[in-house]
Amino acid sequence: MQKLYKNCKMMDKRCYEVYGLTEDILMEHAAQGMADYINQHFNKESILIVCGVGNNGADGLALARLLHHRFSTINVYLPFGTKSQMAKKQLERLKNLDYVTIVDTWCHADIIVDALFGSGLHGELDEKSQEIIIQMNQQSGFKIACDIPSGLDEHGMGLSAVFTANVTLTMGARKEALYSDVAKNYVGKIYRIDLGVHYSHYTKEEPVASYLLNPDDLDLPNRDFSQTTHKGDFGHAAVLCGEKEGAGIITAMAASRFGAGLTTLVAQSEINPPPYLMHTTFLPEKSTAIAVGMGLGVSFDSDFLVHNIVTSTLPIVLDADALYHHDLLKILDQVHREVVVTPHPKEFSMMWKILSNEEISVEEIQEKRFEMIRKFNTKYPHVTILLKGANMLISEQDKLYINAFGSSQLSKGGSGDVLAGFIVALLAQGYTAIDATIHASLALTQASNSQHINAYAQLPIDLVEQVGQLYTQQIEQTFKDNPAYVNFGRGKTD
Repeated sequence: MQKLYKNCKMMDKRCYEVYGLTEDILMEHAAQGMADYINQHFNKESILIVCGVGNNGADGLALARLLHHRFSTINVYLPFGTKSQMAKKQLERLKNLDYVTIVDTWCHADIIVDALFGSGLHGELDEKSQEIIIQMNQQSGFKIACDIPSGLDEHGMGLSAVFTANVTLTMGARKEALYSDVAKNYVGKIYRIDLGVHYSHYTKEEPVASYLLNPDDLDLPNRDFSQTTHKGDFGHAAVLCGEKEGAGIITAMAASRFGAGLTTLVAQSEINPPPYLMHTTFLPEKSTAIAVGMGLGVSFDSDFLVHNIVTSTLPIVLDADALYHHDLLKILDQVHREVVVTPHPKEFSMMWKILSNEEISVEEIQEKRFEMIRKFNTKYPHVTILLKGANMLISEQDKLYINAFGSSQLSKGGSGDVLAGFIVALLAQGYTAIDATIHASLALTQASNSQHINAYAQLPIDLVEQVGQLYTQQIEQTFKDNPAYVNFGRGKTD
């Protein structure tokens, strides 16, 4: 996994005060890293760099100077002139060169570089800024954002207009804002650029905001430790199957597929599950983990739930309808129990109202995803929460992890039931709540992304089947060149 930070202000300051580097030196490395990327991926194309008045614009001006002569044209557009001392300095340097043209109006290009605002953006955009961003987005060329797409603020929220990048070249360290659900629509592929000192020294002593999960963080269930095992060695997952029985059956199928030695559906009415799943009307005595909530409805009375589920000490996944249930939510107060909750934003809103008597809309949750999950974590530090979304957020004990591999393929009923099944399977096999949630989420996204099927056609059962095809070696091969984990600049390793 990789470290994410709120911003790089203190890291840049340490470069100045501890390592004796200057703002100019850091800017040269930022520009060189961008030039390295462009030179490696393009040849003979025309380039337009749109520069703002501040240091993001100065990065763009320095980039223009460092690009190779092989490009057909290199144009720089300064719609607002320059304001910062570094922008003025970089412009003076650029004027001494004859292979870069400073234009006074918009012009077409094969490559458009957004160096308008970057991470320094505060407040709303004025009308002209909005128009420029819209113009950039309307161009057919390949689009590159310098540090962070213009129009995204430091929290990853979009303003009135946002540059839509194919690639974002972010400076120094990865920012948490790049991994918000809103940002996912705009950042494209993300590469990191070193700034004059190795990454380990650049980020030294800086508090980490969160962690970006890597594909190779996935720890698949392991059955290689002994040849003399039996089904009981791999746990017994109990899944409550309620009013909408399909959801519970999908969860149980996923749990069985993901390594649980036994999986039992607990149902109060007649059901018709696959033959490899057991079913009963009571909680099996030798259960090692429980999943409850998927399609639960009103099939179980409160006495059953309190006696069998709430008073139990078994590891548990609370999903869907369980997050609306006052009795089941009392489980969150059990500090010595392995507890996982997996809400989507609407479920989080309802759950939070029950737990804190505070109303917060789905829209507010989406705007404050990082803030809200940390707020929950402060109230229930011992509980593992997975907040569903384009990027899944996972938190426990002040640690926040981001699974950024989700896609629209998972936007279909039943995907969450599969996730709950993967989690309860790992809990049943002895994983801690946080580990079970991290590895189950990675297994879900990897199973989805490795499907050779149209995005609209993927079914939950496809995910259940595909997870059995995952191997660590395959995962490493699939993602070894993933741009989220490749860096440009003098240092190459996080």
